[in-house]
Amino acid sequence: MSTKKKVVVATTPKVASTIQRSRAAAVAPKRTILIFDKTNYLLMLVGFALIAFGLVLMSGGQMPDPNTWDESLIYSRRRTVIAPAIVLIGLVVEIVAIFKKPMTVVAPVEEVA
Repeated sequence: MSTKKKVVVATTPKVASTIQRSRAAAVAPKRTILIFDKTNYLLMLVGFALIAFGLVLMSGGQMPDPNTWDESLIYSRRRTVIAPAIVLIGLVVEIVAIFKKPMTVVAPVEEVA
């Protein structure tokens, strides 16, 4: 009985070395697509300023004399109506800034094979 040895030949795809891959990645231009535009950031800044301004309007209420009680200082229209309304307007502006779609859309870069 003659026994022949079977030879198994496995081919594996050639993988580029790490240096070659890093060079290819450095050469290929990468463009990032931003979610927010300049107008979105500007609206966020305006909303933040409105919220901060409303909180400043709510602050205070210190009595000039600790022995007297003046309701007009603590329960003034500025602290109970105007300041919370400004804070709510600021929050609405923040929501609009987040959900507003950018005006300019950057097209994705096509991959070169």
